[in-house]
Amino acid sequence: MQSLVSRAVKPMAPYRVVVTDQVFPSVDIERELLGNAGADLEVATGDREEVLARAEEADALLNTYFPIDADAMKRLERCRIIARYGIGVDNIDLDAARERDIVVTNVPDYCVEEVAAHAVAMLLALLRRLPEGEAVLRGGGWGIAQLRPIKRLSDVTVGVVGLGRIGRRVVELIRPFGVTILGHDPFVTELEGVRVVDLDELLAASDAVTLHCPLLPQTRGLINTDRLAAMPAHSVLVNTSRGPLVVLDDLLGALRDQRIRAAALDVFETEPVDAARLEGVPGLLATPHMAFYSDAAVAESQTKAATQVIKVLRGERPDYQVNAS
Repeated sequence: MQSLVSRAVKPMAPYRVVVTDQVFPSVDIERELLGNAGADLEVATGDREEVLARAEEADALLNTYFPIDADAMKRLERCRIIARYGIGVDNIDLDAARERDIVVTNVPDYCVEEVAAHAVAMLLALLRRLPEGEAVLRGGGWGIAQLRPIKRLSDVTVGVVGLGRIGRRVVELIRPFGVTILGHDPFVTELEGVRVVDLDELLAASDAVTLHCPLLPQTRGLINTDRLAAMPAHSVLVNTSRGPLVVLDDLLGALRDQRIRAAALDVFETEPVDAARLEGVPGLLATPHMAFYSDAAVAESQTKAATQVIKVLRGERPDYQVNAS
C-alpha cells in the first residue's frame, strides 16, 4: 500500500498560464517566477481565435493589448485572473470578469518615472522650440529670427490634466523651473504647489498643457476642436497618456491652421499610427509609444504582473486588483 507520505509528496498537475500577446523581448522573468510557483507558461500566437483557443483552459492570463470582451470571457472556463502588464485596463471587460469571478489586475506604478520624464522632455522641447530650431539649422538658416517669441520658463504657466501618480511626478519635475502650475483632476481638490482649477480655466490660462488621464468614457475625446479653441494660439499640448484622449484629426487641423502652436504625442487613437497622417504637420513632435520604456521599467512590469498571478493562484489577495466588487 502506498504510504501517506508518498501520496503527500506526489506532484500535482501544474497551473497553466497563457500570455495573450507577447510584446517584450522575452518572458524569462515570468517563466522563472511562475515555474517556481508550479505553473507552466505558454505564449499564444496567431489570430484572435487561435489565442482564445489557447486561453480557454488557462488558469491565468497575462495580457497587454489583446482585447478580452464579454464574449471572450465566456470561453475562459478555468481562468481565475487576468493580469495586465500595463496601467490601463480598457481592453478588458471588467464587469464581465467580475460576473465570472475573474480577478483583473494591472501594474499602476511601474513606469511613473519614465512617462513623467518623457512628458517633461517633450514639454521643454516645445517651450524652448527645439524642433523648430533644428529645422532652421538643417534648412541652412541661423539665429532666432524665425523662432520668436520664446518665454522665460519662470513666466510660463503649465496645466497638468490628471493628478495621479504620473501627473504628480510631472509636477515635481517641472516645479524647480519656476513655472506656474495649474492642475485639474475630478478627484483632487488641492495639491501642494498646484492651483487646482476646472478644465476650462486650465486650458484658457495655460501656455502648455500635459495630459495624464486614464481612458474612460468621460475622457475619450477630451481634447477636441472645442477644447483646442479654448487654448491660446501660442500654447502647446503634450500627450504621453492614452491616445484616444485626443481627437487626432481635430488636433492636426488646429496645428495646420495655427490655432495652437505645437503638440507632442507619444500615443495615438489607433496604433501604430499611419505616418502619412502626420506628414508635413507644422509644430508636431511625435514618438512611437515609447514613454513607458526603460529596461528597468519593463522588468518591473513583468515581475509585478507575474506576482499577481502567483498570489491569486495561491488564494492570496493581489496587490493591484481593479475590478473588486
